[in-house]
Amino acid sequence: MPRITLLFASLHVLLMLLLAMRVVGHRRSVKIGLGDGGDKVLAKKVRAHANFVEYVPMALILLGLLELSGLGTTWLWIAGGALLLGRVLHAVGLSRSAGVSFGRFWGILLTWGSLVFMAGMGIGMSLGWQG
Repeated sequence: MPRITLLFASLHVLLMLLLAMRVVGHRRSVKIGLGDGGDKVLAKKVRAHANFVEYVPMALILLGLLELSGLGTTWLWIAGGALLLGRVLHAVGLSRSAGVSFGRFWGILLTWGSLVFMAGMGIGMSLGWQG
């Protein structure tokens, strides 16, 4: 059973729901049912949620495949932890600023870094390298 992936997927679901609740709560408070209605705060919340949904599913699929393929647990914890930390930082950074920020910079760097790392491990393992 891919327990490490299960844990990280579960934690990411909680973060996704938190981001979704922020969008829904803001929509209800300003009575905007679709789109952002020109509300800049709502637009940032929508983008924070959408950005999460754009990256996390493929990353978790890759993490799970690596775990099922036998990648060492240390590497799985590093990749999963970097992804989760990156998504938290990015969500906080984007929620606070539409421009450059500590959270957005490090969040996307950790996210992309974990994706590149996992892709490299996946390619290596598919070619016969044992992680």
